[in-house]
This record gives sequence, C-alpha cells and structure tokens, in this order.
Amino acid sequence: MVILKDKDREFVRSKFEKELEGEVRIIYFTQDFECEYCAETGELLKEVASLSNKIRMETYDFERDQDKARKWNIDKIPATLLFGQREYGVRFFGVPSGYEFATLLEDIVDVSRGVSRLSRQTKEALASIRVPIHIKVFVTPTCPYCPRAVRIAHQMAIETEYVTADMIEAIEFPQLANKYGVMAVPKVIINDLVSFEGALPEPQFLHYVMHAIEHV
Repeated sequence: MVILKDKDREFVRSKFEKELEGEVRIIYFTQDFECEYCAETGELLKEVASLSNKIRMETYDFERDQDKARKWNIDKIPATLLFGQREYGVRFFGVPSGYEFATLLEDIVDVSRGVSRLSRQTKEALASIRVPIHIKVFVTPTCPYCPRAVRIAHQMAIETEYVTADMIEAIEFPQLANKYGVMAVPKVIINDLVSFEGALPEPQFLHYVMHAIEHV
C-alpha cells in the first residue's frame, strides 16, 4: 500500500535534504487488531521516514510493549511521537493526514533542529513554567485552520520540557471528542481546565496556557 504520490515524495525528500539538521526518531504505537487507522498511519510514517537517512522509525505494539506505552503515557492508538535531541512532548493521535500532513513535516524539521519558531516573548514566558502543561488539540483532516493550533502547541512542547502537546483526530476518537464537547475544530484543552475554539494567534494561545497555570 503506497500512500504518497511520486510528486509528494519528491517534495518531501527535497524538503528534508534542505531543512533537516539533527537526527529524528519517529516512535509509533500500533496493534494488529481493533485499530482501524493503524495500518494507514504506519505506512504513511514508513514512507516519510524512508525519505531521509536522518529519520529513524521505531514501531511498538500497544499491548505487547506496555512498558514503553506507560513510559511515554500512551493510552490510545495510533500514536506517533517525535523525538530529537531529547524526548519532546510532540505527539499525534490518529492519522496525520490531510492538512495535518504538513504539520507532521514541519514538526519533523523543528525537532531535528531542537528549536521552535515561536516569538521571543513567547519563549521567555514558557521559560518561566515549572509545572506540567498538557495541551490537547482536536482536529479533523479537512480543517484548514487546525494546523496552526497544532503547530503552536507542538512548538511549545519543543520549547520546554514542561509542555506535552497532542494532536487528536476527532473523527477517529469520537468518545474522547464527546467527552470534551468538541463541536467545532480546532478545539484546544489545556490541563483539562481551560479550553478555547479556533486557531488563535500565538499571543492569545499563550494567554490561555498561562491562565491554566494559575489553576495548577
């Protein structure tokens, strides 16, 4: 099963050759049954990883490798984690397809460099955080505004080890979307205490993160 078209493969290969710096580990959790989107996600990640010798993919079974799932707090699949110089809290739950494929590529580049593209003001604010922050961003593949929210969240995770940021594909995890009252995407939930809808500008996104800290 081939996911990427030839022209897409060449685009990604060229992008990686020009922009990747350090090595990247793609950590993927899957299983052979009761996971409708695992096969597609795994194939997509394999194709992406094959396009650069700086990318290494590690695949784990959600059931058989429970020790690793617990280590990285993986509670649903398909799950994709991106590591670079350290174990960044950059995570995808569901297929990173549609508009989110571009998010995956940009995240891989950022992880390879070990730096975010956030503003100096945002970086300074994040440097002051000393409590765990867990950001969940619910998306759908056809939402053109969702990548902006996911990218900000993931860059925050790259910037500080106190932030973990999840992209969650709402269609693939309907019970979770229902639990958090996802009626429109992107919807962002921070520490299960603060939430907002829409692709807000970086300063406003940061405002909600800092507001969530007040409740920790």
